[in-house]
Amino acid sequence: MPTDQQAGALAGIRVIDLSRVLGGPYCSQMLADHGAEVIKVEPPQGDETRDWGPPFNEDGLSAYFSGVNRNKQSIGLDLRVPEGRDVLLRLLEGADVLLENFKTGTLEKWGLGYDDVLKDRFPQLIHCRISGFGADGPFGGFPGYDAVIQAWAGLISINGSPDSGAMRLGIPLVDLGTGLYAATGILMALNERSRSGQGQFLEASLFDCGIALMHPHAPNYFMSGNAPRLTGNAHPNISPYDLYSTKGRPVFLGVGNDRQFRRLVTELGKPELADDPRFLKNADRVTNRAELRTELDTLLADHDGETIAARLLEVGVPAGAALAVPDVMSHPHTLHREMAVEKGNYRGTGIPVKMDRTPGAVRSAPPAFGAASRDVLLEYGFSADEADRLMNSGVVVDKRQKPPK
Repeated sequence: MPTDQQAGALAGIRVIDLSRVLGGPYCSQMLADHGAEVIKVEPPQGDETRDWGPPFNEDGLSAYFSGVNRNKQSIGLDLRVPEGRDVLLRLLEGADVLLENFKTGTLEKWGLGYDDVLKDRFPQLIHCRISGFGADGPFGGFPGYDAVIQAWAGLISINGSPDSGAMRLGIPLVDLGTGLYAATGILMALNERSRSGQGQFLEASLFDCGIALMHPHAPNYFMSGNAPRLTGNAHPNISPYDLYSTKGRPVFLGVGNDRQFRRLVTELGKPELADDPRFLKNADRVTNRAELRTELDTLLADHDGETIAARLLEVGVPAGAALAVPDVMSHPHTLHREMAVEKGNYRGTGIPVKMDRTPGAVRSAPPAFGAASRDVLLEYGFSADEADRLMNSGVVVDKRQKPPK
């Protein structure tokens, strides 16, 4: 293990990551960024997102894979054969966390179920499963991808405008959110283990997490009984909370209280709007949002978007110029916050959680497939002869194989 891997709040925590695609890798990257040792165990054909492109780098690695797999070591392991499963059990002897997103029942079929095997053999192990719909219920065991769950959990129904119709969210929010929930669950389980000395099984399903992310639309429905309507960029509960045109970039105004509204209209040169009975309180502004929009469209029409957004921030009004991704990544604040990072020829987003004593860090670029296969075996107690035999037999691999038909 690299010596600089000792740094970070999770130094000393070992994670065996069997997950692929997005939710699981996003979870384990967060743990790795903060010092956990993450062994990414890939099937012989590799994590399929290695091929999800273009774009690819000069080594043929996709941007999609690169975005969620830094700070990890990769080992290729064939879990379909008994000897591959024996290798996994050896790896788990030194592990704190097992993370996987196999279809429900797969590990049980292989004789690696938590209740049947892992719980007793590794009593301190935290086993985290990310699944599509959970193990039980009418959809229990079904596979799920982000957009499929966006549909089933209602997110598509609240995204879009009356003109566009319902639309998929432009980022894989369910996958990313599930990764975050899973990481939080793992940390909670590790904290509880420090008191009880016992591990446990936890599951984060895309379906459950997708529903949990439905704020404020689910609470609005529970309280009112009314189904949410498509509102485009506008917020159902707050006004003005919408995207407005300027002579330059569009500007998003996020005005959450009456003081901010007064500062907004004062800065835009029409302070009397704050005393207009139609706009006195947020509820009034929501009721009269169309009239308010007409007023603000007129006031913003001659402003440069980025300039007025910065001025509004200075006077305490939440406002954002709608930047494109290249502009975001070169913006002075992005660079100051170290949210665009480089390591060698790797470029990626930075560490969002800033810790003063134990900061996270980008320690290594996303790994080539199986690049650490032999090293991991030796690190986890396999002899050189055992490592040679496992690699010569194809149980452990360091070059990708074709997917099974």
